[in-house]
This record gives sequence, structure tokens and C-alpha cells, in this order.
Amino acid sequence: GGICLGSHSRLVLELDLVTSHAPLFFLPCKQQELPARVNFSAAPAPAPAVPTALHSKMDELEGQLLAKVLTLEKERMALSHSSHRQRQEVEKELDALQDRVAELEHGSSAYSPPDAFKISIPIRNNYMYARVRKALPELYAFTVCMWLRSRSGGNGQGTPFSYSVPGQANEIVLLEAGHDPMELLINDKVAQLPLSLKDNGWHHICISWTTRDGLWSAYQDGELQGSGENLAAWHPIKPHGILILGQEQDALGGRFDATQAFVGDIAQFNLWDHALTPAQVLGIANCTGPLLGNVLPWEDKLVEAFGGAKKANFDVCKGRAKA
Repeated sequence: GGICLGSHSRLVLELDLVTSHAPLFFLPCKQQELPARVNFSAAPAPAPAVPTALHSKMDELEGQLLAKVLTLEKERMALSHSSHRQRQEVEKELDALQDRVAELEHGSSAYSPPDAFKISIPIRNNYMYARVRKALPELYAFTVCMWLRSRSGGNGQGTPFSYSVPGQANEIVLLEAGHDPMELLINDKVAQLPLSLKDNGWHHICISWTTRDGLWSAYQDGELQGSGENLAAWHPIKPHGILILGQEQDALGGRFDATQAFVGDIAQFNLWDHALTPAQVLGIANCTGPLLGNVLPWEDKLVEAFGGAKKANFDVCKGRAKA
């Protein structure tokens, strides 16, 4: 049967058995039927401490759970940001690949190697030129090769290049003034070269020199045209000068003279610190054995145009066939 308790005793017993699964039930009793000797104050009062401890434990667990949720949320956000960065990197790489595919689809007009360009000087003046942005070391021998197309109209080819150093404006100069033959100047000493650029076509020019006995050789279109000796013999080429394409320097890096300017196109200007062999020169000239200078290679980043001189994409071997 049921247990008959007063309201106060019933509450105490309910709290005391809060965690119990015993099938107890309570019957209501009338207050006047309770014995007068019952002392309510003697009932066990500490029983409420059990749910208080349980609530504290639940609060603690709830706090731990909330902390874990916050940690997981931070990790989720970090992963989201990381995924976003990775997605951006992947998209960037895909864009670069698509651009490269587009370049290849459009052929060489869209992409050119770093040496496939020319410098063009359209008119004779004293302000159009290109400067090579690389210092030369001291040289005891050299070979310089280039492709030239003169547009001078027979009034002298001017100066395809000049190299000046402090104290010597004419350290190395290739010059054809007026109706004079083409000349090579080294330390202001002169040798006449049997070269001709008067037909307005592309020509490959190579000149080699060594300080030993001042030996020099001049090639045009792969063929040796002339040689000599005692040109500035035993003079080393001084370093750290200024190399200019298209103008003759009367002072270090300047004082150009329009009457000595080159008019036309220059490509594949390369310089080595030794004499190339005739076979090497021929290979460059007929486009079967291209070489880049070991001291000065023809590279887009090393050549800067000034004053209206133009730099344009140009494959000299293909261009020569079109000229």
C-alpha cells in the first residue's frame, strides 16, 4: 500500500529518494490525524545537498561542453580560412596555366624567348640609343657578334656600338663615318675593317681581338673578311665602363654626335671573353649553332632603349628570311 505522510515529511522523503527508482507513492493525510508528539524539527534537513551537488556537476559539465564547442568552432573557422587560401592558390595556378595555354595557342607572337628582340633606331639623331645594363670585366681578348640592318641610305653606317671608360671615351668603338671604311677603335687606336652594310639587308658581323700582339679578325655573314695585328697590342680592355648601342660616345655615357649615329636595327649583340673559332662564327651566322655571350648575352632585361629607340619582338633567323 501507500505511505501516508504529512506535507513536510513527504517533501523530505521525496528529496531523499530523488535518485531512487523505488515504486513509491504517497497518500494524502489530514493534518489533524497526526500525533501531537511528532517533532517536525527533528526531520533530516541536509537532504537538499544532493541535488545541489548534482546541479554543480551539471553546470561543470555544461561549461566543459561549451568550451569544447567553442574550440571546435575555432578549428572549423581555421579550416575554412585555410581551405579558402588553398582554393585561391589553386585558382591562381589554374589562371596561370590557362594564360600559358593561350600563349602557346597564339604561337610565337604571344611568347618570345628573352633573346628574341631587336633595337630599332628609325632616324639619325643624337638622342636615340640603347644602353646595356651590365658592367664589363677587364678583358684580354674578346669576340663581339651582332646582327645589323642599316637604314642609313649610303651616308655611312654610323656607330653600331661604343664602349667608353673613365678617361677613355673610345675604349672599343665600331664606326663607319661618311664614306670612310668601317673602323674598329680600341683605346683610340684604329684598324680599318673590310665590311659592308650598304644594301639595307640583314648582315651578321663578328669581330675578335686579343691583347697579345693586338691580333684582330673581322667576319661578315659567317665568312672571314680580313685580319690584322698591332691593334692596341698588350692593352687590356678596362672594366666598369658604359656600353651604348647606336651612338658614339665623346664622353663617358654621352656627348653623342648625330653625324655618327647608327640608323637601322640591331639584334643578337653578344660578347665573349675569348676569340670564337671560325666554325662557331659560321654556326651563329647561318643559325645552326646559336651562342649567347659568356660575358654579355643578348637578353631583354639587360638592354634598355632611350629617346624613342624601339625594342620589339624579333626572331633574327626567321626575320632574316623575310628581309
